[in-house]
This record gives sequence, structure tokens and C-alpha cells, in this order.
Amino acid sequence: MSENELGAFLRTRREAVTPTEVGLPSGPRRRTPGLRRSEVATLAGISVEYLARLEQGRDRHPSPQVLGALADALRLTLEERIHLRRLEKETDGGTGNPCCPTAVPPADSVRPTVRAILDSLEPLPAVLLNRLADILACTTGYRRIVEPLGVLDGERPNLARYVFTDERARAAYPEWDRLADNLVGHLKTESMLDDPHVRGFADELTVFAGAPFADRVEGAPMLPRRTGVERLTHPEAGGLRLSYETLALPDTDPQRLIVYVPADDATSVALDRLNGRRPGGLHAVNA
Repeated sequence: MSENELGAFLRTRREAVTPTEVGLPSGPRRRTPGLRRSEVATLAGISVEYLARLEQGRDRHPSPQVLGALADALRLTLEERIHLRRLEKETDGGTGNPCCPTAVPPADSVRPTVRAILDSLEPLPAVLLNRLADILACTTGYRRIVEPLGVLDGERPNLARYVFTDERARAAYPEWDRLADNLVGHLKTESMLDDPHVRGFADELTVFAGAPFADRVEGAPMLPRRTGVERLTHPEAGGLRLSYETLALPDTDPQRLIVYVPADDATSVALDRLNGRRPGGLHAVNA
């Protein structure tokens, strides 16, 4: 590996993006393959001098916000964003965001009483999240709804990572912006961004998701909605409207249990069908 893998990657990607891909005119006198530094700098909102330092290896510690802006400007895929983040961490020696020794890691276990509550809620859709929105447990009713959407893919599914980085999420959630606002609201108001675990997760999504996540984090504080109606588009059941209540569980590490009920009769019938029950098993609240 060369000593300037990060800079080489940025330069290679800049040279691979055509002006037309980013909405710029492609004149006949262009001597630079792909985009000029000045064009990428303008798109990313940084100075040409700073971009030159990054490409030349004279600055090897860009902030997550800068990396996210560059990833947006260079039209990087999710895989390329992950590679970019990996290169930055390797350049940083893996010490960019050390966790405080006293910081409590996000919960990855479920108390027996909470699991018993989830079991008692069947077949209602319900999901348990930790402060990073890792999905710790869920009912089979929830699984039947979101599994075909890809929400539970991966070894450690995370609702925020899915919503901001999986291209299927915008089709699955017609009111994607509202859900995205709510997830960032929980992250900012409950976990606090000075938590090193939350900060590391936020840095990751800033690079992987770019502006849709970073702009929400940098924006005005948003109080999350703890109750409301969530819309989903299911490949088998069609459009669903689910009323939800968010229950905060008492513990030193914040966890929240989200319980859903059908918001109309059509959703009630659709959920009964998904769960293999006769119509009328789940009553709608007609919200």
C-alpha cells in the first residue's frame, strides 16, 4: 500500500466522473480527465487548496463532514463510501475517535422481562432499539412486515443505517423524510453527540449517507415524534398505515420499544393476511 492511498483514491474518482454526470458543461478544451479540482471543490463546498492538500497527502485527516461532502460531489456508491471511510481511518492510525473508557457501549442484549413483553405482544408489530437504532429484538409480526423490505438484512441490522444508506428505504417508506428526521431526532436528543459511540456512528453515516444525514445532524435540534402514523409500502400487502407508540425503557443505557397497531381497516386486513390469521384479529384504531 502506498503512503497516500486516501489522496490517490480521491484523485482517481475525480478523474473518473464526467462533467455531465454532475450537471456541468463539457467543453472541447478540457485537458483534465473527469472533473477539475476547482469543480469538485465547488461541489463539495471546500477550497481548491484544501482539496489539493488531500490529494497530495499533505493533509490526511479530513473531517467526516468533508468526506461526506466529497463523496456526494464524486457520486460515490455506498461501497466506495465505505472504502473511503476505511482509508481515512487507516491514514489516521485508527485513533480518530477513541472511545472514553467510562463510556457505556450501546446495549446489545435484551432483558428477559422485555423479551417476555415482546412475546405477549404477538402478532402486533413491535421492535426494540438501542440508542444507535440497532434492532435488538422484534416480534414476528414486525419481522413479517420489514423482512421483505431488507430492514433486517445483515448480521447486526440497524434501522438508521438502513434508512439512510439502503436504496430500498425510500420506496419502502413513502414519508421517508419524516422517518429520517425522527431517527436523527432520537440520536441527537436522547444520546447526545458528545457520546463517543454515538459520535463514531454519526461520523460513519456522515460519510456513507452524505448530505441527507449530515444536514439533519448539523441542523436545528429536532424533538422526535414518539407517537404518530407511519406509512409503509409492502411488496405483498401493498400500502400500510401503522399507528405507533414509543415506550422508553428504564435503564442506564437508553432503549426504546416501538409498538404498532393498524391505523385503518385496510391495514388491519392486510396484517391479518400476512400473519395467517382470519380477518378481525388485529383491530384498527382508525387514526
